[in-house]
Amino acid sequence: MKQGIYKITENVEIARSIFKMVVTGDTSEIKKPGQFINIKIDDLFLRRPISVCDYDEKSITIIYKVVGEGTEKMSGLKRGELLDILTGLGNGYDVSKSGKYPLLIGGGVGVPPLYRLCKVLISEVKNVQVVLGFNTKGEVFYEEEFKSLGAKVYVRTVDGSYEKRGFVTDVIKDLNYTYFYTCGPMPMFKAIERIAKTSGQYSFEERMGCGFGACMGCSCKTKLGNKRICREGPILEREEIIW
Repeated sequence: MKQGIYKITENVEIARSIFKMVVTGDTSEIKKPGQFINIKIDDLFLRRPISVCDYDEKSITIIYKVVGEGTEKMSGLKRGELLDILTGLGNGYDVSKSGKYPLLIGGGVGVPPLYRLCKVLISEVKNVQVVLGFNTKGEVFYEEEFKSLGAKVYVRTVDGSYEKRGFVTDVIKDLNYTYFYTCGPMPMFKAIERIAKTSGQYSFEERMGCGFGACMGCSCKTKLGNKRICREGPILEREEIIW
């Protein structure tokens, strides 16, 4: 974990209430796809944990949805403003277990960390399938970005306003894959768990206090004992999860 000051170079709305922010600064502590950063927001006590969508040697890209006071303040930040950020948080996805045909499943704002994961898997010459689920057409984002990486992409919307109507499970039940990775809401996780054909990894969201394991506020029970989502997570393997 490392704390630093980062400069905003981009903060734009890319879908309905969905913003893409790029900041420049030290990224040396980010080692794996699926890790997150924790952003200090002026006048708010708790930092805001946001998954890393992508990064390079000098910049971090995040995608977030405006859902409360913290993200509302973030959406109003301008290019050139500075942010106090903790980086290198969380355990990240283990790509060594993917096999030749990994499946990535994202729901809504659970999509962003899968982008970096997809980029890593493609670089390892894996045949990646990506299933993205959204509520409606106006919330769809990053479909073309995943396709540009070389992945096979499927999109479903709950109301049928874009592509086919349905849920991610309507697609994955008919797919063949060697392993799955997912990030999204709990109802989606439970639906995936009922039909998943292989082992896999889930990225969980919990309310966090500190974001680095000190406060124990995001602890949850697993078959292997208690784990802190911010420290030993947010990625948990299918076999250890208590539903």
